Amino acid sequence: MKSASRFLILLLGLTLGLAALLAVEAARATRSHRVTAERALRDYATVAAWEFLSAFDDRLQRDAAAALGPVAGNPAASPYDSVPSAAALGSATDSLLPCGTADSTSRFSFALDLRSGALSTRGPAPAAALRRWLGDTVAAAVRSTPSAAGRAGLLWGQPGRAGGGTAVVYAVKAVRYNGYAVHDAPLAVYGVATCRTALLPLLAAVVAEHPLLPRQVTGGLPNGQLVSLAVSDPAGRTLYRSGPPAAAGDYAGDPASGAGSLLVRASLPAGVAGQLVVARPGARLPLLLGLLALTAALTAVAARQLRREHELVRLRTDFTSSVSHELRTPLTQILLFGETLELGRAQSEDERRQALAIIVQEA
Repeated sequence: MKSASRFLILLLGLTLGLAALLAVEAARATRSHRVTAERALRDYATVAAWEFLSAFDDRLQRDAAAALGPVAGNPAASPYDSVPSAAALGSATDSLLPCGTADSTSRFSFALDLRSGALSTRGPAPAAALRRWLGDTVAAAVRSTPSAAGRAGLLWGQPGRAGGGTAVVYAVKAVRYNGYAVHDAPLAVYGVATCRTALLPLLAAVVAEHPLLPRQVTGGLPNGQLVSLAVSDPAGRTLYRSGPPAAAGDYAGDPASGAGSLLVRASLPAGVAGQLVVARPGARLPLLLGLLALTAALTAVAARQLRREHELVRLRTDFTSSVSHELRTPLTQILLFGETLELGRAQSEDERRQALAIIVQEA
C-alpha cells in the first residue's frame, strides 16, 4: 500500500512538473508570436508608406503628362531647334494642381530653355527673385537626373527664401539623337509653379481611392481608418495628415522618401491592429499561470486525499489487530470449558455449572 501511495505521489509530482514546463513553453511561444506580429505590423506600415508614395507619383505623372505632354513630350529633332515659349502650354495647365482663390496669383506656367537659361512665363508675372530661383533650381535638378526625360519632377522652395511657399511640377523636353547631341539630352523644361496647398487634393485622392495594403490583410478596412499618415516636404514642414491621430502604442514603420523628396511616415493604430489578419495576440500569460495554479491545487488536494486514505488504512489495521487480541482470550476460555464439558471432565454438577457460567460470561 505504501509503495502504491508513493507511486501515485510521484506521478502527481511529474504531472505538476510537466504542466509547469508546458506553461513555460507556451509563454515563450506567446512572446515569440507577439514579437513576430509586432514586426509584421511595422512592416505593413512601411509598405503602406511606400505604396502611398508610389500611387502619388503615378497620379502626378499622369496629370503632368496630360497637361505638359503636348509640348514637352515631343522631342526636338536637333539641339539647335527653337523651343516653344510658355504660351504654347495654353489652358491645358490650368487644371494641373490649381491653387485656391486666395493663392491663385502665385500660380503660373513657365518654359525654361536649358541652352540659354531663358525663362518665359504664362499667367501672373513672378518676382525677379522667384524667377532666378526657379531658373537655377530647375536647371540644377534636370542636370542632376540625366534620365529625367519623359518623367515629371517635383521641386520645393525652401522656407525663408525665394520660392519658400512654392511647389514646382515640371517635365523635360529632350532632343532626339542626330549626331549632334546625346540621345534624349534635356533641351528645355516646361512646368507649373503653384502653391504648396495645391498638392493636398492629390494627396487626399490617393488616400481615398488607392488601397495602401492588400484587401486580404485589411479585410476591406478603408485607408482613413487603417493607417495614420504624415506627409512632410524636404524642409520638414507637415504638408498633409490622414487617418487616426498618432498615439504612443501605434506600430510605426520606417519613413519613405521619394516623389519630389516627400517624406511619408505611416503607422498602424493599436486599435486597428486587432482587425488585421496578422495581429498582436492577447496576453495569455495570466491564463497559463492560472491553469498552472489550478493544476498545483488539484495535485495538492490529491496528495492530501492519498495521505488521508493511508491514515484510514493504518487505523483499520490497528483496529483489526486490537480486536483480534481482545477476542483471542475469551474465545480461548470458551473453547477450553466447551471441550471440558464435551469430554465429560467435569466431576460434579457444580463444576459443570461453573464451566457453563464461564462460557456465558466470556461470550
